[in-house]
Amino acid sequence: MSVSVVAPTYREADNIRPLATRIRATMEAARLDWELILTDDDSRDGSEEVALELGRSLPVRFHVRRARPRDLSQSVLDGIRLARFDRLVVLDADLSHPPEQIPELLAALCGDAGMAVGSRYAPGGRIDGAWSRYRTLNSRVATRLTRPLTHCADPLSGFFAVDRRRLPPLDELAPVGFKIGLELMVRGGLRVREVPIRFKARHGGSSKLTWRQQLAFLRHLFRLYRYRFGLPVRLLSFGAVGATGLLVDTAVYLGLQAVGFGHLLARFLSFWPAVTWNWRLNRVLTFDDRPPARAVGQWTRFAFASTVGLATNVGSYAVLTSLVEPFMARPLLALFAGVAVGSAANFAVATRFVYRRRRPAAGSQ
Repeated sequence: MSVSVVAPTYREADNIRPLATRIRATMEAARLDWELILTDDDSRDGSEEVALELGRSLPVRFHVRRARPRDLSQSVLDGIRLARFDRLVVLDADLSHPPEQIPELLAALCGDAGMAVGSRYAPGGRIDGAWSRYRTLNSRVATRLTRPLTHCADPLSGFFAVDRRRLPPLDELAPVGFKIGLELMVRGGLRVREVPIRFKARHGGSSKLTWRQQLAFLRHLFRLYRYRFGLPVRLLSFGAVGATGLLVDTAVYLGLQAVGFGHLLARFLSFWPAVTWNWRLNRVLTFDDRPPARAVGQWTRFAFASTVGLATNVGSYAVLTSLVEPFMARPLLALFAGVAVGSAANFAVATRFVYRRRRPAAGSQ
């Protein structure tokens, strides 16, 4: 059997040599043909020099990803593209993942299993070293958030094996941040088999887990929920954005009155910052999977969609409170109904005319 090991790196110069040494010993003992691909996020810390020296005697290759922002998932995808073999193993270069268990992961890739995960939380798995309460809580909460997407006990593990022939086209993937394994599980629809491991605290260097990476994880998680559950998630996102827009609208409305504007003029003017806020947030969140469009034209179409939604909202309220007996006696209920109908109209127009789907290529079926 032949295997390509992909290790994303960023400022891991001190760990590259011991990692390669341990992988070599493991592969020789298991009689496996192998290569190690180090995909680096432009560390400039001496990693390249270490890798080039190792490459003179070992099947070690070094690839620098100079694109910004730095992104571990994209580094892994680059490594998969460069791999010579179809059996792939991905692990961190900080020595937290035991390369000695690579043969176990490969053995688990049998039958209907499309992915084998080195699991900290499967029976027999453990974490060696002292994690802070914050990191432990962070890991557990993040894992629970993935439960509707996968039954894997440790879906956020960065140590896994896959067969490239079972992966979806790499250009169709949309990972953000560190959790490329979760991306492959969900979008690839892979059946996962877990192998318990002893996860160790990183050896040297510093953790790359920052608040920006945590935000990236939440964005990635939203994308996967939208992929798995489709319209309901997109509609909920659109509604949540609208709720934040209402806060912007109210704040501007009150602020304008506080500096002397009349309430009617303040109401007219406050509508536009709220529309702009909603347009932008929907552009980068709810519909970020749609092709980009010129900002001015898209904003104009969104403003039109918003006026349609507003008109439908007010019109529904007027009809319900004038003609429908239960609502005539309960105007507040009619207001909520009007908001729901207006929001649905706004969403329908925005989906169809503002954030347009990508047109099929000419000649495609």
